[in-house]
Amino acid sequence: MKKTLILSLFLLASICFLQAQEFELSGKVVNQDSSPLSFATVLLYKNSDTTQVKGVSADEEGGFLFKGVPAGLYLLRASYVSRLSDFVLLDVQQDVKIGAIVMPEEVNELGEVVVAAKKPVLKRQADRLVFQVENTVVTQGNSLDILKSTPGLITNPNGFNIRGQGATVYINNRRVRLSSDEINQLLEGLPGNTVQSVELIHNPPAQYDADGGPILNIVTSKNVSLGYKGSLNAAYTQGILAKYQFGMSHYWQNENSNLFLNYNFSPSNRRIQVDKGINFINPQGDVFSRWLTDEEDDRKQKMHSVNFAYDLKLGEKDEISLTANAFVNPDVEWRRRMDATLSNGSGVLDSTFNTANTGTENAENIAADLVWKHSTENGSLSLGGHYTRFEEDQNQTIFTRYFNPAGQNLNIFGFDTRADQQIDIATAQLDYSYQKGVSSWEMGAKYSYIASDNEIDYLNFVGGTNDAVNAGLSDEYRYEEKVLAAYLSWSADWEKFSAKAGLRGEQTNALGDSRILNEVNELDFFRLFPTLYMLWTVDDSNSFAFDYGRRVDRPQYNDLNPFRYFYNENDFEEGNPRLQPVFSHNFNLNYTLNGEYFIDVYYRDNGQYISYLVFQDNDNLTLRELKQNIQASRSYGIDFTVSKSIASFWDFLAYSSLFHEEEVFLAEESGGVEVTNRFDGFYIYLANYLNLSADGSWTAEATAEYMSGNIFGSYVREATTNVTLGLRKSLWNDRAVLSVRAEDLLGQAMGRYTSRYLNQNNNFFTQPETQFVRFGFTYNFGNFRLTDNERSIEKDERERLGEN
Repeated sequence: MKKTLILSLFLLASICFLQAQEFELSGKVVNQDSSPLSFATVLLYKNSDTTQVKGVSADEEGGFLFKGVPAGLYLLRASYVSRLSDFVLLDVQQDVKIGAIVMPEEVNELGEVVVAAKKPVLKRQADRLVFQVENTVVTQGNSLDILKSTPGLITNPNGFNIRGQGATVYINNRRVRLSSDEINQLLEGLPGNTVQSVELIHNPPAQYDADGGPILNIVTSKNVSLGYKGSLNAAYTQGILAKYQFGMSHYWQNENSNLFLNYNFSPSNRRIQVDKGINFINPQGDVFSRWLTDEEDDRKQKMHSVNFAYDLKLGEKDEISLTANAFVNPDVEWRRRMDATLSNGSGVLDSTFNTANTGTENAENIAADLVWKHSTENGSLSLGGHYTRFEEDQNQTIFTRYFNPAGQNLNIFGFDTRADQQIDIATAQLDYSYQKGVSSWEMGAKYSYIASDNEIDYLNFVGGTNDAVNAGLSDEYRYEEKVLAAYLSWSADWEKFSAKAGLRGEQTNALGDSRILNEVNELDFFRLFPTLYMLWTVDDSNSFAFDYGRRVDRPQYNDLNPFRYFYNENDFEEGNPRLQPVFSHNFNLNYTLNGEYFIDVYYRDNGQYISYLVFQDNDNLTLRELKQNIQASRSYGIDFTVSKSIASFWDFLAYSSLFHEEEVFLAEESGGVEVTNRFDGFYIYLANYLNLSADGSWTAEATAEYMSGNIFGSYVREATTNVTLGLRKSLWNDRAVLSVRAEDLLGQAMGRYTSRYLNQNNNFFTQPETQFVRFGFTYNFGNFRLTDNERSIEKDERERLGEN
């Protein structure tokens, strides 16, 4: 008995000793011709349940080494871009030298062309449309290039548009958009090969904030390997004026933490050309004065951006993430030159004037995010906090000279403005998820606090007076907003049917106070926002989907400021502190055939939409631009999308839409009567992706889009066409990429806007530098084939900072 006990204790100790021991695994990854495969990814899994244990990146000679591997049975596999090796079964009881892992080629041949890249794929999920681009020719540019290639997404100088609505941009489910300049710089600095997919979410689920329109979510590839990599990138853009962009990214990961750091510098000179026409109408309905204005706006800026992310594992189940970023745009200078001719109703010249509108501004936006996440076997719990500080100061000088038809000076008028704005945003959020069987549950709560302080002064008046401009316009405006939200979401997946339902409730308290107007505007309301999604997969070829969601659109902070921003003393934008939140209902019905053909039918009741309206004052000869709640708005249409391979080297995407838009608003300068602006339109986008070389190093892209027109507040825009060509060359085994991209080859990407009803008759044409050629270069170093943890932390409240 004693011997048996001693033997049992000895065996137990031996087993514990073996299990406590840790060993090393080493080997080499090679091609079929035995040449080393530099920087391949090697992963180690448990044999019992294929759980990933460790991951490393091979060195330049293809060699790899695992340290600290406990005894046991494992599976080993190597991967490189889209290629995977066979599994290797290992019984680790001592140090193991594996030898060579041979990587298969896996390429498709067509004549003399060999294609290794995959085509981008569209996939329908219950609550979103996913554009999968990882390891495709689309990802060889930057992230902004990918968005321009995404079907159903319309890009323009002012942002992104989905079915006539401005899209809110997220990266890895975190909102990032501030202004169009900042989001473009951020996306131009993120390499396209880090993007896994782009998601278009027409009806965002309950876990997303109810504020805003459709969501554009960029999903980056997940990190799987240890090591360091980095990249340097530069771009030169030649439009009317030259622009530059320089950036670098660094990424490092070990077993317990990872770090990402990105910096971009974008010095640029930008020019926008505008011409406006106003036909002032007398009470008899006749045009008595015609104004034509030519405008040239030059802007010099030196924008810096820094993005930082750090993740730290506190054990098997806990993780802390710190994310921070900063946008700094110092010493911005602009010079706007306007030349106007004023004629009578018969076209005879009355007078002319020219205006010099010059100014400077400084802006910075600094944000930080801290999130703790605890993972369990069936779910997770996370707690996070966010803070944003935005500051901007702006100085402007406007000086106008008036002349008679003979060119003699009639009058001068000028003034200065000084404006300051500070916005603070703080949020706290708690989320919990749980999965059991086919069902998943998500619930959470969020608290947001926003404080906006704004001040503007008018001073240094010279020359004659103008009723539209006076020192009494100086004002101080403070806005505070508190939102408390909670949500519950349930989803389930069966063999052929998926469903998801959610409910979000938000309590909003807001207060706006104008010192000069002596006016206080208050909001206090609670609303529920339900969502519903259903997906029925009939068979491998056919599926149907339906979704519904209710949303709210809150005004941007700048739109609430009761200030006037002048182009000249007769043409100005005006804030509206009386803007109200808007509630909308969205319905979508979808059909998918063979994963290649997609048909979408949608209807949207936009409610009292916050619209951009322009009114001409025929008595005082001014043009006033403002945001306003309209009376009603709706839109509906049908979309058709095709995603297909024409040949092994040629992939084709087409997106088309037939749509109807209408808005009903009050004509403030026409007796306050209701006016309905309607438009029936057509849009088509065609994209061709070509692989031009046997090794996949030469790729090309050719796209064309046509829009028959659309509604823009009280305006209707005319038809536009945009043709783009791109060419990319990979060098030194993908260590570097050269690219060239030419956009708006026909010079027809912008259209004239016309507003004509009752006693209103005005139009404008804005031409930013949409026609340009961009040359780009990216150089990767370190273990550059590692994937990233890149992401940004800007929150939804930051969206409403808008354009400043």
